[in-house]
Amino acid sequence: MDVSGRTYPQLALDLQLCFPLYAATRAVTKRYVTLLRGTGLTYPQYLVMLVLWETTEPLSVTSLGQRLRLDSGTLTPLLKRLETADLVRRDRDPGDERRVLVSLTDDGRALEEQVSGVPEQLGASMGITREEALALRDQLTDLVDHLDTAESA
Repeated sequence: MDVSGRTYPQLALDLQLCFPLYAATRAVTKRYVTLLRGTGLTYPQYLVMLVLWETTEPLSVTSLGQRLRLDSGTLTPLLKRLETADLVRRDRDPGDERRVLVSLTDDGRALEEQVSGVPEQLGASMGITREEALALRDQLTDLVDHLDTAESA
């Protein structure tokens, strides 16, 4: 790529970090759509379910949103659709009526087995080793943490 003669060569697309991150996000999301076909889950719903499968206790909508880095305006419609599909339940916290707790239904728990091969299938399609994938995940997690810290400063 020749950026000579440009007034702002630093703005060349090939020099940006944002574009490969964006393109990778789109490619990975597209692959998840294929892998989740037949499960009834969208990729964002799959992420919600991943968090719920990690615990046996109900989670508050607030803690679920924090874990997924989603605001309630984005999370609430996802939860509604999962509830309509009978995969989760939303109940008021008996100890604090302001809090809504989310828990898995029996169908939601059963779905975990159906999608248990998805991470391995995604990994096989990425063209990198497991170690490289784990290192990349750690780097991206650090990047997001740093950006969140910079945003709140």
